[in-house]
Amino acid sequence: MNTAALREAAPGRDDGYLFSRGQAWFAFAMTIGLMMVDYIDRQVIVSLFPYLKAEWNLSDKQLGGLVSAVSVTVALGAIPVALLADRGSRVRSVVVMALVWSLASISCMFSRGYGQLLAARSLVGLGEAGYGSVGAALIASHFPARLRGALLAGFFASASVGSVLGVLLGGVIAARFGWQAAFGIVGVPGLVLALLYLKVRDYPTVKLTPRLDRATRSTRSAAGAIVQALIRTRTLLWLCIAGAAQLVVVSAIWSWLPSFLNRVHGVVPEKAAMSAALVVFCGALGSVVWGAVADRAGLRRPRARLYVVALLCVASMLVLMLGFGGARLGLAIDAQAQFALLAAGGFLMTCTVGPLPAAVIDVVHPGIRATGASVISLFQNLFGLAAGPLVAGFLSDAWTLEFALTAVPAFSLLAAGALLVAARTYEADLQRACQAAQATELPAEAPMPAAVQPARKAMA
Repeated sequence: MNTAALREAAPGRDDGYLFSRGQAWFAFAMTIGLMMVDYIDRQVIVSLFPYLKAEWNLSDKQLGGLVSAVSVTVALGAIPVALLADRGSRVRSVVVMALVWSLASISCMFSRGYGQLLAARSLVGLGEAGYGSVGAALIASHFPARLRGALLAGFFASASVGSVLGVLLGGVIAARFGWQAAFGIVGVPGLVLALLYLKVRDYPTVKLTPRLDRATRSTRSAAGAIVQALIRTRTLLWLCIAGAAQLVVVSAIWSWLPSFLNRVHGVVPEKAAMSAALVVFCGALGSVVWGAVADRAGLRRPRARLYVVALLCVASMLVLMLGFGGARLGLAIDAQAQFALLAAGGFLMTCTVGPLPAAVIDVVHPGIRATGASVISLFQNLFGLAAGPLVAGFLSDAWTLEFALTAVPAFSLLAAGALLVAARTYEADLQRACQAAQATELPAEAPMPAAVQPARKAMA
């Protein structure tokens, strides 16, 4: 389909929208809705830890494994799913994913032992594999480039909102109906939204160069292409490291905060879940705020967005370490002041959620946006979201949960360092992506990233 035909079929294209404002915002709302359900189903289990520990006598490593299992299978399945979505139908891929993870979440309520629950949780992750990258690609293609960073921040912030609801609903439902019922109740909305998602309009598949076509024919060839891309596009490699390191902190705190409040401060599980949900909600707000701040910082000089995020990572580390370990250092911090510090740390620690996926999409070929986004998704899930709960669980079993949550924020320092290295090559890779799109005569339904123009001016 040529450019003229695309414009005729999509009346909203003059203002940068793929089809129309209404279609774009409907796709955005549906994609965000499923992202929330995705993370409700992921995070509902963390408020059930006290019940599972008491009923099945589980160690903290085993409890952490129930969270990490989802992230591991998400990481392993992300690339194959993204490959299929990039070359086939994004909308149908999303529908199938949502049906699988929702049914798997419901099946958790029938588990009669740790092994069965671990297997069911792994299937939840398999269904969710690739959703973040495919959803991000859909949003990026429906909207004009000038809105992309903020909208992607909002999309990934909905994961935080879903996490809030998952923690909150898990505690409330378990207190009234038992922990098994929590899995069944939260699984139903995904089934409904999956069917409604069939109304979302898909974007046209972008024609690839022969090299990219060969690279995306199979998972094996894609894996080889990804290794080459990480070597060739140094920005991508360091952004992946930074995103994973910061998410070690986020996932550990989100997973273990209800148990921390229950064990250290004696808060009953239901109220601990509510308090932890407030901290997670602060993270949801922070991801939107810091996404907008990073976009604004990069208007004149694109690399400045990475500098800002690196500074925020360091700030989150300092605040969280003070919040969890200040009392042990002899500081006069009462329970109320401690919770305020944890809320402030929660607000800061999600600073990478929006800017990093947006930066990755900026530096990859537009024809493989979903696959490119799946690369950072793989790093974030396998080395970030999966590692955080397990690392904290090991440290908790070896020492105490309080020590574990004081030590884990040190990973933010690694994230900040990786961002500073990525900033060195970010603008050059932006220009290279722009030139690649022009060389393949990219149609207007896939507008170039807003940051490319400032980068090209800086390089001129």
